[in-house]
Amino acid sequence: MASTSFKSSVSITHIGTATAILEIDGVNFLTDPYFSPNGTEWDVGIATLVSHYTPALALQDLPPIDAVLLSHEDHPDNLDELGRRLLDGRRVLTTIDGANKLGPRPGVKGLKPWETNTLSIGGKRFEVTATPCQHLPGGECTGFVLAASEFGSTDGLPNAIYFSGDTIYLEELSRIREKWHVSIALLNLGAATVVLPGSDEPLLITMDGKQGARLFRDIGADVLVPMHFESWDHFREGKEALAAAFQEEGVGEKVKWLELGVHMQLF
Repeated sequence: MASTSFKSSVSITHIGTATAILEIDGVNFLTDPYFSPNGTEWDVGIATLVSHYTPALALQDLPPIDAVLLSHEDHPDNLDELGRRLLDGRRVLTTIDGANKLGPRPGVKGLKPWETNTLSIGGKRFEVTATPCQHLPGGECTGFVLAASEFGSTDGLPNAIYFSGDTIYLEELSRIREKWHVSIALLNLGAATVVLPGSDEPLLITMDGKQGARLFRDIGADVLVPMHFESWDHFREGKEALAAAFQEEGVGEKVKWLELGVHMQLF
């Protein structure tokens, strides 16, 4: 575990791609629920997405989930049909467009960039703020900053956990550093690309290693937890390429690599 001023207990269990259980003082958050088996194909119009892994946990293996942080609902590698089963009757934070499409579910709340919502769970109050993303043109996506008084503070700023969602590097995200001290940055990486109709050039729609390292430095985070870089054909950077980029950018010693299905204590 890293040395930190973070006061709460935080652990993470990686289920696959952008799906993980983030346990904070006994409260379970789930990111981007995906549970389909190896070899599943999804025709999304501009491409066919093919997975090459089976998630480490099935729905029946999950602990009780208190809230879902859903970066976007319109791409099946972040929310598949099995994952949608978890959303009924549950607290879910996502984009405005996503919340409209997922209705009528009373627990689903859509957030605009930099909008904050309070979740009261297990006797604790979590302040969740949506952060901007730039993913596939024409679609919505959001990241999240998660803060609570129990997390403590660093240099006068409240400690927080950041989940990037699917995005390329955005300079605007450096604003996070003005309001929070990010103790843990969960970054969706992998250099995912698509080729849009009418174009011959692949378009980058999630961060590569260099962009991830730059964002990590920009927000002044303590620990970098890479996610969303394995097991799909549209990803261009796996662990080896990411690790090399992190070393080259001088952040390699700050990285905590996850293993599928393995419970890792961060703080």
